[in-house]
Amino acid sequence: MQFGKHKITPCLWFDNEAEEAANFYVSIFKDSKLGTISRYGEAGQEIHGKKPGSVMVATFDIDGQSFVALNGGSQYKFTEAISFQVPCDTQEEIDYFWSRLGEGGQEGRCGWLKDKFGLSWQIFPAILPKLMGGPEVEKAQRVTKALLQMRKCDLATLQRAYAGN
Repeated sequence: MQFGKHKITPCLWFDNEAEEAANFYVSIFKDSKLGTISRYGEAGQEIHGKKPGSVMVATFDIDGQSFVALNGGSQYKFTEAISFQVPCDTQEEIDYFWSRLGEGGQEGRCGWLKDKFGLSWQIFPAILPKLMGGPEVEKAQRVTKALLQMRKCDLATLQRAYAGN
C-alpha cells in the first residue's frame, strides 16, 4: 500500500474482524489484493487493550482503491451514513455482488445491503443515473417508482419502466 499526496484511503473501524473483513472483500472483487498486516505489541496496551500479537491493521486494494481495516475496539459501528457503491453493467454482476456481499448480512431497499460486518453497500446498474436523470422527467419518475419497489435491483424491470412498458 502506498500513501500518496492526493489519494484518499478509507479506514474501516472494526472491533476484531479487520483481517477477516479484508480477506472477505478481496475474495469478492477481482483485481483486488491483500496488503500488509500490522500487529499490536505490548506498547500502549493500557490504552488499546488489545492482546499483543493480535491484528491491528490489515490493508487491501480493490480495483486500485486502497483500504485500511483497523481493529480499534467495539465503541464505533458502521451506519448507512457511509456506503460503498458498486455500479454493475449486467444483471449477472448485480446478482453476484448482491449475493456475495449480502452473505450473512441484511438486505435493504433500492439496491442497498449491509454485509456481515455491518458495512453498507449500494449494488446498482451502472446505467441507473442515466435512467433517473436527464430532461425526460416522466421516464425518470417511472424508474424511481420501480426502484422503490425493489430490494435487489432488477435491470430489465428498470429498463422497461424507462421505456414505458
